[in-house]
Amino acid sequence: MRKQKYYLYLTAEERRYIFNALLAYRNKLIAQGRYTDALDKLMIKIRK
Repeated sequence: MRKQKYYLYLTAEERRYIFNALLAYRNKLIAQGRYTDALDKLMIKIRK
């Protein structure tokens, strides 16, 4: 069974706010020495 896809329609301001929050979380993970691979992929999708 296929998973249902969901799409978010965001304004430029909302996209920028989410991206900045993800970036802050990524920096926190890097400081802890944890992996950020999944987060990096998500940030690329948000940027497009």
